[in-house]
Amino acid sequence: MKRILVPTDFSNQAENALKVAVEIATKNNSEIFIIHSLEMPLHISSGGDSGGMPESLFFIKLAERHFEELLEKPYLADLEIHEAIGHGEVYNDINEVAQSKGIDLIVMGSHGISGFKEMFIGSNTEKVVRTADVPVLVIKNEHESFDITNFVFATDFSEKCCSSFEEAKKFAEDVNAQMNLLYVNTPGNFVTTADANKKMNDFIKDVDIKNYTLNIYNDTSVEKGILNFAKETKASLIGMSTHGRKGISHFFNGSISEDLVNHANRPVITFKI
Repeated sequence: MKRILVPTDFSNQAENALKVAVEIATKNNSEIFIIHSLEMPLHISSGGDSGGMPESLFFIKLAERHFEELLEKPYLADLEIHEAIGHGEVYNDINEVAQSKGIDLIVMGSHGISGFKEMFIGSNTEKVVRTADVPVLVIKNEHESFDITNFVFATDFSEKCCSSFEEAKKFAEDVNAQMNLLYVNTPGNFVTTADANKKMNDFIKDVDIKNYTLNIYNDTSVEKGILNFAKETKASLIGMSTHGRKGISHFFNGSISEDLVNHANRPVITFKI
C-alpha cells in the first residue's frame, strides 16, 4: 500500500478521508495523491460561449488556491504529496489517475447524511466503487484515530471471491487488524451450520492467515446481517467484494429500515472481484 489516492472537493467530508489516508500513509511509508475534479458548469466545460476560457481559468485558479491552503495543513507535513486537477467526470478522473500512477488504495469521503444506503446510491462514491480496479475505502465521519482492530469482511466464501479476499487480507495485515470473516445465513438461501462451517474452512484451508475468526450470522437478509453483526461486534470497518461495474448498489437496494441504516455509521472498504 505505497500509493494512496484521495479525491477532494475541499469539503469537510473530503478532509476526513484525507486525514485517514495520512494515518495509513504514515504507518506504511506511502505517497499520497490528491485529485480535484473541476466539475465546471456545462456551458463552460463545453466551450459553448466565447467567455468560456476566462471562466475556466477562474475555476482552475480557484482550485489551485484551495490546494495551496490544503497543503499548508500541519498534518500533511513530512509526507510526499502529489496534487492534480481533473477536468472530466469525477469517477473518470479518479480511475485515470489510479491507473496511470499505480494507486494501491482510494480513500474518499461520503456526503451521505442518511446512512449506509445513501452513501452508495446515486453518488460519485458509488460510481467509483463500481468502476475502480483497486480497493476503495469510504470514510463518512471524522476519526480522531483511525485504529482498525475489528475488521469484518463479509463474503459468500465462493471461489470467485478468492482474489478480493486476498486483497482484503493484505489490507488487514497492513493496518494490523483482526479479520473477522462473516457468512450471513438467510431464509432464502439457508444452509446448515455444518455446511456453512465446511464452506468457510474449505475456503481458507490453503490460505496463510493468522489473525482471524470465522462467523455465521442468521438474519432476514444479507445486508441486515452485515449491519447487525457489525453493530454487535462493534466493528471498526466493514469490508466486502464488489462485482466491478455491476456495483454493490444491488446489494443494498432491499428494504432496510432507517434504524439499521444508521447503525452502519462506520467506514466501509470494497474490493473488486
